[in-house]
Amino acid sequence: MLLFGNKQMVASYSKNGELLRLLYPNVDYKQFIRFFHVGIRLNDSGMIYLHNDINNIYNQEYVEGTNILRTEIYNTYFNVKIIQTDFVMLKETVLVKRYEIVNQSNIDLNLNFLVYSELLSNDNNQVSGYHQKETLVQYTHDYSFCTFSKEKIFSSQINNSSQNIMDGVIGDKDYIGMSQDSSISYDLGTLHAREKIKFDLYILVAQNNEKNTICELEDTIERIKKIDIEKEYNNVRTYWRKYLKAHSKLPIKQNKTVYYDRILTIYNRTILLYALLINHNNGGISAGIEVDEDRTKCGRYSYCWPRDAVFIAKAMDIIGMEKETEKFYRVFCKNTQSKNGMWEQRFFTDGHLAPAWGYQIDETASVVYGVYDHYERTKDEKFLKDNLKMVEKAVEFLIKYVKDIQQEKLKMPKSYDIWEENEGIHTYSLAVIFSALESMIKIYEKLKSSFDNNRIKLEKIRKTTEEINTILREIKNYIENNLYDKENNCFVRNIDKKMDISLLGLVTPFRLYSAKEKKITNTIEKMNLTLRTYTGGYLRYEGDNYMGGKNPWVISNLWLANYYLEAGENKKAKECFDFVVTTSRENGLLAEQIDNKTMQPAWVIGLGWSHAMFIITLEKLLSKGLI
Repeated sequence: MLLFGNKQMVASYSKNGELLRLLYPNVDYKQFIRFFHVGIRLNDSGMIYLHNDINNIYNQEYVEGTNILRTEIYNTYFNVKIIQTDFVMLKETVLVKRYEIVNQSNIDLNLNFLVYSELLSNDNNQVSGYHQKETLVQYTHDYSFCTFSKEKIFSSQINNSSQNIMDGVIGDKDYIGMSQDSSISYDLGTLHAREKIKFDLYILVAQNNEKNTICELEDTIERIKKIDIEKEYNNVRTYWRKYLKAHSKLPIKQNKTVYYDRILTIYNRTILLYALLINHNNGGISAGIEVDEDRTKCGRYSYCWPRDAVFIAKAMDIIGMEKETEKFYRVFCKNTQSKNGMWEQRFFTDGHLAPAWGYQIDETASVVYGVYDHYERTKDEKFLKDNLKMVEKAVEFLIKYVKDIQQEKLKMPKSYDIWEENEGIHTYSLAVIFSALESMIKIYEKLKSSFDNNRIKLEKIRKTTEEINTILREIKNYIENNLYDKENNCFVRNIDKKMDISLLGLVTPFRLYSAKEKKITNTIEKMNLTLRTYTGGYLRYEGDNYMGGKNPWVISNLWLANYYLEAGENKKAKECFDFVVTTSRENGLLAEQIDNKTMQPAWVIGLGWSHAMFIITLEKLLSKGLI
């Protein structure tokens, strides 16, 4: 899956160039299409579906340094090449699909271009369609989805398109109907032997409100048609290349080897990806583009988890997106914090609570840790002051949580683990709480002088600091006494005593222990015996069965690389890092997992957390001169 877009609209595509999802007005909501099929009819053939035909050969790439996608389709039967170029306009909610169709045969071909589209529908927002003013408008109460070109529509079918679309000949008497799927066609004339033709298709998404009536929608469509599309394409290309250059902060060598080219490609694609994953209104950060709306395999991905977003925000700081990181904390986190100081599991990027299934204490602790981590890079005390009340509320909640150690005789309250699968008391969760409380002390140290004239505030800071120091000792004692397996001489994730890659959090990034302490090195040895696969990649935890299991995770390898860098074991760190580089896609998008059998990216592709760990690790490798 590949993606591109602008600040309001994001599209995802298959490796064959099929439009899979179109999201507006935010990266995570809403998704409009069930399918959007395009094809051509040549002479008396049926519809040749461009993105799934047995005679088609595909080649796909991003236009260098941009969020513009180019898919080359070659039909071996008719000897026709179609170059499809897709991008989203800079200032319009318009997806542009440009086609260059080349007749490489020795015969003339009558060319008809077909579009067949079905939108998602439900009882409260039913889809209907109409063909008017040379536009196919598929609409609900909330929005209009408009497909059009500067060319005139040759034929249309509002109802029952499924019955004859594959014949390549459509048409009915209705201009309007209550159908979720409709189709249109364009007669592009005769394509002579060895000649080519260009054709542009537009998709406009507009919200229906009192300011966007039918007449105004038609005016908008006519205005879009007048845009110089070649100029717009050049503007989009220039914009993304400037954006990339402005955020290319790390000194990566360009010695023209395949290895360094691959690193640079991942790095550049991360920058371009993050521009698409963030909600530019309030700083919310989506974990990725949705892949499973019907929840047949997972609980969905395209939400903002505070925990994941903190890692992504750290990476954004590294690539020069400090303002976006600041907005995440200053706006999104403030708006989504509960009155009791906690953050729930996940949210839509606009700040509304997303579907969830459990409480996770590390979501709250991660935000406090992240606020101070951002300060460490920017040294912006105003940022700390602006977020002080927010982190104080969160710390009050964390203190209450941890106090139950004493009240319930070392039985802490349960929450889900980092992988959202097990309820209990988890080493990773305690590690991030520990780091969050330490961060609170450091924040007070930085800001204490600004309260010199506020005796009450200074006294509160003193008491809170003392209380936190006591709790820090309690947490570490609890980990030592309850989450260290003395029989196997290693830390364990919880009472099930399994190895888990998240145990690395004890060292990096939360620093409860140093990398060389014996208890830690014993744990690393145990990890290598239980989590390392035969390909050299690492699982998340013993017995991981998510999506079939037995596959290494990108973040596991990169997390371990970070540990080895802390331990000064640079060769092992490079091995973990290189596993990710060599198994990445040529377009630079990192997946959630790597298929152990094929060594190809698996499941979610373009995962924000995977890219975050790559950037964090890359910066450390560069600082040590290892790349």
